[in-house]
Amino acid sequence: MDMKEAREQINQIDTAMAELFVQRMNTVRDIAAYKQEHGLPIEDRKQEARVIDSHSSQIGDETLRSFYIQFLQNTMDVSKRWQHRLMSGIQVAYCGVEGAFACIAAKRIFPDGTMVPYASFEKAYQSVVNGDCDIAVLPIENSFAGEVGQVMDLMFAGNLYVNGVYDLSVTHDLLGIPDAHPEDIQKVISHPQALAQCGKYIQEHGYDVVNAENTAMAAQKVAEQGDIHMAAIASRESAELYGLRILDHDINESKSNTTRFAVFSRAGIQAPEKKEGGAFMLLFTVNDEIGGLAKAVNIISAYDFNMRVLRSRPMKELPWHYYFYAEVEGSDTSENGRRMLSALKGACPMVKVIGHYTALANAHQGGESI
Repeated sequence: MDMKEAREQINQIDTAMAELFVQRMNTVRDIAAYKQEHGLPIEDRKQEARVIDSHSSQIGDETLRSFYIQFLQNTMDVSKRWQHRLMSGIQVAYCGVEGAFACIAAKRIFPDGTMVPYASFEKAYQSVVNGDCDIAVLPIENSFAGEVGQVMDLMFAGNLYVNGVYDLSVTHDLLGIPDAHPEDIQKVISHPQALAQCGKYIQEHGYDVVNAENTAMAAQKVAEQGDIHMAAIASRESAELYGLRILDHDINESKSNTTRFAVFSRAGIQAPEKKEGGAFMLLFTVNDEIGGLAKAVNIISAYDFNMRVLRSRPMKELPWHYYFYAEVEGSDTSENGRRMLSALKGACPMVKVIGHYTALANAHQGGESI
């Protein structure tokens, strides 16, 4: 084959690749729309690695395989940039003000989204129910302070789905106005959970405490009052946002302090039958009888499912009655999962699967990549 023939063949291949590129990007548009509807982030590095490993194995020539891996990665990078462009208008609800840990988590999960603050968990949740926002990012548990009961109750009473759970490491700093020094502080203000997480530090320094709606609002109040004797317990981002000085860093008692945030949307995803590290969230009530809870737990275990989490919460409309929240390893859509749910519904007055997630996802990645 001479140079002219080779170039003509390359042109034919490039023409075909251009048509395939348009097809691929149109499909990526559909993927982006699905992610926006279901509250899924764009990036998932583990998924990218699986795609590269699967497709590169089809290239027999080892030298060409290394170049093909680079080609695949570049293709996925272009696809992600296209998705970022398409999803730039997604409305993300959170509770608090800018600088709150929920806002930080939401920005890391959806870096191209428009953050919309709300004064309460319920208002943020309802904004998605009403269609004012596409998704809500709300805390469900802290490794030190435990579950966030208000959000759990919204999950029980509401009809939104959880399509992702993400961990955010929480570091609390002591923030004062620029003229303040550590020895000036007499009073600290923050969210009750942050105060609890820094309880030992507060006790050692003899500070008075004041509750705030959240950590960022505490920082905002300190900045507004301009009192050298008052400090906020909040994030480094809040210090930068409100012009405060970091008087002490990393003051929380537990150095492995982590908050789990759930992404809520109006549409739920159907989890695949087999996905490594997958789990589903289950809510159920039991009959008011001896061994009612034991029956439910035994059904779950009888079908070889392991519960990572099992909690009870009081039912507001029925004093001294409780509902149960469980996180169960595996898939509820597998044959075993369907049988387990069928048996559970026969023994429990109410059973509801409210979401799926992959374990150990961080607040900077998640979702499916294409």
